[in-house]
Amino acid sequence: MAARRALKAVLVDLSGTLHIEDTAVPGAQEALQRLRATSVMVRFVTNTTKESKKDLLERLKKLEFDISEDEIFTSLTAARNLVEQKRVRPMLLVDDRALPDFKGIQTSDPNAVVIGLAPDHFHYQILNQAFRLLLDGAPLIAVHKARYYKRQDGLALGPGPFVTALEHAADTEATVVGKPEKTFFLEALRSTGCEPEEAIMIGDDCRDDVGGAQNVGMLGILVKTGKYRAADEEKINPAPYLTCDSFPHAVDHILQHLL
Repeated sequence: MAARRALKAVLVDLSGTLHIEDTAVPGAQEALQRLRATSVMVRFVTNTTKESKKDLLERLKKLEFDISEDEIFTSLTAARNLVEQKRVRPMLLVDDRALPDFKGIQTSDPNAVVIGLAPDHFHYQILNQAFRLLLDGAPLIAVHKARYYKRQDGLALGPGPFVTALEHAADTEATVVGKPEKTFFLEALRSTGCEPEEAIMIGDDCRDDVGGAQNVGMLGILVKTGKYRAADEEKINPAPYLTCDSFPHAVDHILQHLL
């Protein structure tokens, strides 16, 4: 791994780190303002597939977060980019609220499967249709493979178990485009002009946020909000650079020790 350099960029997860559905993590708005008052660039990276980037931005603005659309990089964006590169016609197994991010993509007579989090579509008939496409040679594109995520009523299954089921049934392997893939983090950093050794990631998912970031050369801070469960920090090697209570505490550490 390359030597650490002066910190220039901070990547921040959204769901579970800054907010949980329509509730902000206490103190997160003010902490973001303090981070923005420094010289570092801030970008927001999310595997959220339940809504389009526009809807996500509206949610964040209602929670009084100072975030602009061009600062957000989503796994839906990465999935669309790959669909366009491959020039395929996907069957879109995503939430209806996420469909605007695929506007203009040809989906009739599909020859590929794109799967995100789509609770209303994860039933036998639809999954079997996807399975048959895969048997015929269609590529499987997974927006991400998170095992679970945090809702206000508790933990809930993510798309990962459903992706794995299709992989197993069709004897195929999905191309994953979201966190923790290296290409996702590198693409998110591209607009900052920074190298991974000049960046840090803050998130609530030990594998997808912290493990993925550290595998590409960034530092990773794990926060104990959102989907975090006791001893999550022991599930990855190397361990997180830091584990702390919440996003405001992560910002405190950055301001006191990394700048």
